[in-house]
Amino acid sequence: MKTHTTKSLTMETWPDFVELVERHNGVWGGCWCMGFHKEGFGKDRSAENNRRNKECKVRDGTAHAALVFDGAKAIGWCQFGKADDLTRIKMRKEYESKVFDVPDWRITCFFTDREYRKEGISEIALKAALLEIKGLGGGVVESYPEEITTQRTSGAFLYNSTIGIFERNGFERITKLGKNHWVVRMRVKDSI
Repeated sequence: MKTHTTKSLTMETWPDFVELVERHNGVWGGCWCMGFHKEGFGKDRSAENNRRNKECKVRDGTAHAALVFDGAKAIGWCQFGKADDLTRIKMRKEYESKVFDVPDWRITCFFTDREYRKEGISEIALKAALLEIKGLGGGVVESYPEEITTQRTSGAFLYNSTIGIFERNGFERITKLGKNHWVVRMRVKDSI
């Protein structure tokens, strides 16, 4: 059985993050995990711009992620951040019609290296992210995982992972969004 380690995304681990993203063509067409930040990504944002913006956010402390490593190689992450920093959530209009109190933190994105999928990397990253949130003061944490029941979905498209890993780690379902997504929440205390 493999043993994985986790580290925070910082300027020290930035080169590891870069190497992982570049191994996967910028992730989802050059997103660089900027899609949920205020700036977003899209036709007016190049992969180079996204990389530069992400690096600036890491440098100024407004981009957070728990990175998972196999030895010295970064193999996945769980992005999280303050709700004010990660404002571009999917199905926003429906969300705002159902959820009226903003959480302290959002978990918006997971990514796993294609060679390590189906090995539990997302759950390792989630647990590490929750520990980081605890160290940053805790509070209400929200995410938007997908419920997979009958349809087959490629792990590459589960950008917010599955509801199962969240429920196993103490999250509760709040409301459904769209056909398969849920708003889930838990409170992370700042001390044991």
